[in-house]
Amino acid sequence: MATPNAGRGSQALTRAEILALPAAIDLDTANRAFALGRSTGYALAKRGQYPCRVLRVGNAYRVITADLLSILGIGCTDEKTGSTPVIAAAPAKGQAA
Repeated sequence: MATPNAGRGSQALTRAEILALPAAIDLDTANRAFALGRSTGYALAKRGQYPCRVLRVGNAYRVITADLLSILGIGCTDEKTGSTPVIAAAPAKGQAA
């Protein structure tokens, strides 16, 4: 007996997989995060209607992972405290830390 996704090439990403993504990802990976098919995802990107900002780099589409996380409502939280870590900006050149 075939499983429901047997004919599909890939399944949607889990929360843990999404949090492990690099800073920018290809459109196929973003499609998996949104549970979009390849054709639908590329058509949306081409029409400028993708759920988040898409960058065109040469012949390839790239999605900024932070944008994807924001749209999906997924934050990087500390598992112990439940808070989002704050990353301090580096001091400007010539200023003391």
